[in-house]
Amino acid sequence: MHSHTLRRPATIGAAALALGVGIALAVPLAASAHVTLEDNTADAGSYTLITFKVPNESTTASTTKVALTLPADTPFLSVRYVPVPGWTAELVKTTLPEPVTVGDVDITEAVTSVVWTAEAEGIPNGALEVFPLSLGPVPEVGSVVLTVDQTYSDGRVVSWSDPAPDADHPAPVLYVSDEPAGDHEAPAEDEGEHESEPDAAASGSDVLARTLGGLGVALGAVAIVIAIAGLRRNKS
Repeated sequence: MHSHTLRRPATIGAAALALGVGIALAVPLAASAHVTLEDNTADAGSYTLITFKVPNESTTASTTKVALTLPADTPFLSVRYVPVPGWTAELVKTTLPEPVTVGDVDITEAVTSVVWTAEAEGIPNGALEVFPLSLGPVPEVGSVVLTVDQTYSDGRVVSWSDPAPDADHPAPVLYVSDEPAGDHEAPAEDEGEHESEPDAAASGSDVLARTLGGLGVALGAVAIVIAIAGLRRNKS
């Protein structure tokens, strides 16, 4: 009976320690993991190198395919990928709904999709991969929405397609003439207090994510302290 009494606190302590570490690590990652562009601005008419950062958000499956959709109404004349070790890339060219003039060229077909497919495991839990892509010339527009579909090994597909920056699954956006979301300067005092409300609403999800992340770290730390204290009492 005495040996069973000693083992139970050790088991509980180990479980609490694992739970604490899990909370401390998982909550901040879940609050901030999105498919994003490393540099989300470009000049109109330029040829730019953009890099997609794709984190794996599943604890039970790996990311095995990443499919990018490019706009057909403002197509790019040049689309070139940078080889990523462990992945194959395919440039999918389609016929445009109607001819589009880009500079001095009228084009009837263009690359409208880039598909990266993992050759083996893909992106495992807790990791991310970067996918560089050269595009040009950049159209003279406010911004370009770049929809990304992320496929997991269990068949689940997450579509990063919502242009709203505070959405649950925001699409990566390349800003050309528009200012990037969150980079706007505070309005002057004579412009009216109501004009600052959209920026406050847009930053709400970021504040919530930071709050949840901080809470997760705090709870994880408490659980770890309790676990260590229990293990020390058990040894004594």
